[in-house]
Amino acid sequence: MGKIIAIANQKGGVGKTTTAINLAASLAVMEKKTLIIDADPQANSTSGFNFDPDSNSMATLYEALIGKVDFKDILLQTEVPGLTLAPSHINLVGAEIEILNIPDREMVFKKTIASVKDDYEYIIIDCSPSLGLITINSLTASDSVIIPVQCEFFALEGLGKLLNTIKLVQNRLNPELKIEGFLLTMFDGRLRLANQVVEEVRHHFNEMVFNTIIQRNVKLSEAPSYGKPVILYDAISAGTNSYLNLAKEVIKKNS
Repeated sequence: MGKIIAIANQKGGVGKTTTAINLAASLAVMEKKTLIIDADPQANSTSGFNFDPDSNSMATLYEALIGKVDFKDILLQTEVPGLTLAPSHINLVGAEIEILNIPDREMVFKKTIASVKDDYEYIIIDCSPSLGLITINSLTASDSVIIPVQCEFFALEGLGKLLNTIKLVQNRLNPELKIEGFLLTMFDGRLRLANQVVEEVRHHFNEMVFNTIIQRNVKLSEAPSYGKPVILYDAISAGTNSYLNLAKEVIKKNS
């Protein structure tokens, strides 16, 4: 049975999509059959695997959520062996409104992906940078959540809101939901502030923080513009190494 992990933070620019793409690719490289679901209307995970989110010939998560197509029919094989993608489209914004009046509207995502849960060892959901209905659906469908926190001044700002949302989901919709861990991203060891943020987050959340810290890395920033995860773009870069280490931690936690 697949472990479903949401990557969530309503704050934009914290490395959420970078983490979703590269953790999924690293898990697949480690021979774990993996599915990445792009649940963000910006569709950055979709373009990050070299698929055109504006293509009209492609059925996406939007069509699956509103019941137009079967979820299995939207799946695309990525360049990474063993890694499949459920693509997104800007239309996904409309899905929030369209499922608003459905009974059990928070469960739509869970029901949509139920048919494939047993086909994968890991399912990674790239959530949108908001706490709207699609993100609530993603958390309701997930077993756990990874929260990326960037090593910058306002790192802990807004985390309270996200943690309250997670608590709400746990209390009302998905009591099994766990926090897989906090992931420190965009770390620059030369900056005193970055080191202070690491200390502060570790002090606040203790063993819930992953040992792996994602450093700022040029190759990591460049890879999406080539439609590749960093492991295919530059296999020996620091970014590749960081996400392979994160994947090892995730696998160890779940074995």
